[in-house]
Amino acid sequence: MTDPWENLANAIILQAVKDYREARKKLKKRPKNEDAKLMISDCEAFFRSDWYKALTDVDGEMLIRKLREEKI
Repeated sequence: MTDPWENLANAIILQAVKDYREARKKLKKRPKNEDAKLMISDCEAFFRSDWYKALTDVDGEMLIRKLREEKI
């Protein structure tokens, strides 16, 4: 049986990744979209946060790099 706390931690991180990708798509369509810029900034701050580090062992900087490299 999987740990419900681990499932919750994974769901939080996956939602942040989804939000980041969605914001990048919006920014590609409208480069001046302030809401999308703010979402990207917020997600990157989360990926660098102590809270993120408490949820996972995945390196936040590496995750940001991989997300930035993705084709949108």
